[in-house]
Amino acid sequence: MTASEPDFSGRLALVTGASRGLGYAVARALALAGAHVLLVGRTQGALEALYDEIRSNGGEATGVPMDVTDGDALDRLGATVAERWGHLDLLVGNAGELGPITPVSHIAPEAFEKALAVNVTANARLIRAMEPLLLQAKAPRAIFVTSGAAGKARPFWGTYATSKAALDAMVRTWAHEHKNDALRVNLLSPGPVRTAMRAQAMPGEDPNTLPTPTDVAPLFLELLSPQETRTGETVRFVR
Repeated sequence: MTASEPDFSGRLALVTGASRGLGYAVARALALAGAHVLLVGRTQGALEALYDEIRSNGGEATGVPMDVTDGDALDRLGATVAERWGHLDLLVGNAGELGPITPVSHIAPEAFEKALAVNVTANARLIRAMEPLLLQAKAPRAIFVTSGAAGKARPFWGTYATSKAALDAMVRTWAHEHKNDALRVNLLSPGPVRTAMRAQAMPGEDPNTLPTPTDVAPLFLELLSPQETRTGETVRFVR
């Protein structure tokens, strides 16, 4: 760690969607910077691999295999964090669902509901469960991953765009509710990144032309640092 890099020693972070992509890279970066990271994801094997990597580099982490659409499980996680640590310093809502790339009139109801469940409802339940713990921290920070699609109304992207627009409105509202206390809440728009979701959305694209999740991770750490003062903003990654 250099003098210019944030130091998260002694801080507790929670990252959803930590089993791959951006979540994996951000969780690893936070652990390398000293945080104890709660690794939330559906794929236990991937979480174990990340846990082993973090531990081999001298970091601290706890694997939490779960589906973020299980609201009761999120509540139980909040209770567990409260009992074991009594607070939460950093929250990264990264888990996401692309949904179908199709005309709005062709969207299957179950696919639409799944995207809303992952991108909106799960984050609402996450906020509900973790806000009391964040408010017990000295410099609490929260980031949610959004997309430029939320404001573009691009043809065939209705499912993803709708869910991310709803997420944006909810997160900005939450940020404004805490403008007079220590909690700082922002949205991060990473743009096109070399992830499995991007490959699903753009199968003909050359992934080597895109930045990697590791390239984007430092911006997450910047927004999570105690020195960060912005709140209620959408911060875009610029390569």
